[in-house]
Amino acid sequence: MSCGCPTPILRSFDEARSKAFYCDFLGFTLTFEHRFEADLPLYMGVELGSCRLHLSEHYGDATPGSAVRIPVMDVVGYARGLRAKNFGCARPGRPKQAPWGSLEFTVTDPAGNRLTFYSEAPPP
Repeated sequence: MSCGCPTPILRSFDEARSKAFYCDFLGFTLTFEHRFEADLPLYMGVELGSCRLHLSEHYGDATPGSAVRIPVMDVVGYARGLRAKNFGCARPGRPKQAPWGSLEFTVTDPAGNRLTFYSEAPPP
């Protein structure tokens, strides 16, 4: 049996703030939006490289304050680019080396979900 990558579902509360954070700030592409009816909660997908996330305003779909680790090729360059955007609610620091060896930084989305972007550190 072969498995693909999982697609985390993260809770969201505010469509405009979520789109600004994920698309305008982090650089994700909006891949779909779904509502069962016009006045019902939004369920949407975003993608950055091979990372796919689903964001849901539906009660019970996910817990606010979840955490996801996302690998990137150049975490230092990615963090630098995000800091240069001067986004109002999130300005990541410089990546730091974790005890397990990767270089990483964490940002928190408008619903309190923590996204840790990381690159494997080169061997010593």
